Amino acid sequence: MRSELLDRVLSLLPEAGPHPELARFYEMLRDYPRRGGKGLRSELLLAGARAYGVREGTPQWESALWLAAGVELFQNWVLIHDDIEDDSEERRGRPALHRLHGVALAINAGDALHAYMWAAVARAGVSGAHEEFLAMVHRTAEGQHLDLAWVAGREWGLTEHDYLQMVGLKTAYYTVIVPLRLGALVAGAQPPTTLTPAGLALGTAFQIRDDVLNLAGDAVKYGKEIAGDLLEGKRTLIVLHWLGQAPEEQIMVFLDQMRRDRPDKDPEVVARIHGWLLESGSVDYAQRAAQAQAETGLRLLAEVLGAAPDREAARALQDRVRELATREA
Repeated sequence: MRSELLDRVLSLLPEAGPHPELARFYEMLRDYPRRGGKGLRSELLLAGARAYGVREGTPQWESALWLAAGVELFQNWVLIHDDIEDDSEERRGRPALHRLHGVALAINAGDALHAYMWAAVARAGVSGAHEEFLAMVHRTAEGQHLDLAWVAGREWGLTEHDYLQMVGLKTAYYTVIVPLRLGALVAGAQPPTTLTPAGLALGTAFQIRDDVLNLAGDAVKYGKEIAGDLLEGKRTLIVLHWLGQAPEEQIMVFLDQMRRDRPDKDPEVVARIHGWLLESGSVDYAQRAAQAQAETGLRLLAEVLGAAPDREAARALQDRVRELATREA
């Protein structure tokens, strides 16, 4: 996240209170934002605003910065809740918030950041932004429900279509679709309807790449727990493809581990499953699927931005999205 956005986020959060325990609470609110992160979603919003003609230093740019701060606050409160729901150990190289302070206090901190997100949206004063943030919250929650329900129900009889539907909701809306729509709105433009299929494809490509990195990435560059998806029992395109071709004895070992909650999984057996996945062709299959989604999304985005007022900024946005959808770290 760029420093000026972090400053805006922190400016909305209280620093001192009438009780010493509230000082701890306020530090918890600042914890995840201060840990950094790539700031991809806020950068897409600002890049979209530039493409639609918003200039830095103008009142519109000020509004864009507040919307970008709102997107970052969304990202951080969702991550707090996501880490709890997934029973994650780490976030951005440090223990997850609930590991440091307990589940109840972490949930409360996430709830508070959610409220401050709306404060940022109000500061922006952009017509239609409230509805876009509502859509982002609704779609993300729907996708998260599918993901969590499959884990809770030990459901593995899923198809590639099921996976694509889930990540379209859980990832694509808040990663690409809504940030780009907000970029248009802040410029006073009506977001093109074709932004949605473009963003769905690009967001899906992003999530598949993330799934691959979770299994085969560099832990330092990735910033999250390698193979954490396996420990959490995540349904990924890699695993679903592998289940369709793996030897029966491996599938039985896999399903035995996936029937267990994370603390009850055998780390040595999970490590063996991790190796099976890396040795199979399923990682390459997922990479090809991600590339196909990225190509589709980039083609559609080029069409969307064909009439954008600032051609240079539109090209820069396309380059940034290409990097996002084909990333290796």
